[in-house]
Amino acid sequence: MCRGGRRSVRRAAMAVACAAVLGAGACTPLDDAMATIFGRSMRDQASFDPYEMTLLPPEGTVPISAGNYPAGPFDLNVGQPEGAADVPPPFTQEDMLNRPEVVDSLSNPVPPTPESLARGEQLYERVCVVCHGPDGSGTTGYIFDLHPAMQAHPLNGGTALERSDGYIYGMIRVGRVMMPAYGHQITHYDRWHIVNYVRQLQGPAAAALAGAAGS
Repeated sequence: MCRGGRRSVRRAAMAVACAAVLGAGACTPLDDAMATIFGRSMRDQASFDPYEMTLLPPEGTVPISAGNYPAGPFDLNVGQPEGAADVPPPFTQEDMLNRPEVVDSLSNPVPPTPESLARGEQLYERVCVVCHGPDGSGTTGYIFDLHPAMQAHPLNGGTALERSDGYIYGMIRVGRVMMPAYGHQITHYDRWHIVNYVRQLQGPAAAALAGAAGS
C-alpha cells in the first residue's frame, strides 16, 4: 500500500474512533466542551412550571391582577389593582374533601340572567363538554367514547343536585379527585357563569326532585 493510502486509512480509523467516543456518551463530550467555553451547560438550567412567572416584580411596585380577577362579571381586566371584594380566599382540594363548609358558605355574586347563562354555556362548551357532555350526564362526553370507564361525574343529576353553588365553583377553581383544577384557565366570574349554566342543565332533574320531596 502506498504512503497516501496508509495515511487515508489512519484518518478513517481516527474518524471512526472519534465517532465512537462521541457516540458512547451521546452529546456529553460536546456539552462538556461548551460548558468549558461558555461556563454553562444545558444539563444545568432552571426548570419552570407552566404559567409560572419567572421574573419577580420590581421592588415597590403594586401587583396588577391576572386575568382571573376582572373588576366585574362582564368586565375585562385592564390592569386594575389585584383583589376584589367577592373573590374568596384561597382554599385547597383537601378543604373540598374534608371541610366542604369552606366553599358551601360562598354566595354566588352573579345572578342567572340570560347574559350570564349565555356566557356560561359558551364556557361550558369550550371547557367542560369534553368530559361531562352537552347535557351534563357524563355519558355524552367525548372521553366516554374512548372508554366507558372514563365517564365523568354527572352534573345534571345525582349528588350534583345537592351541591351548593359555592361547591361547584370550588370544583372548577381547584378541582377534586380526578377532575383537574381550572382556576388558571377560567376567570373568577366566569366560574360563576358556568355554575349558573350547570343549574340550568339540572332544571328538569331539580324540578323532579322538588316534586318528589313535596309529594
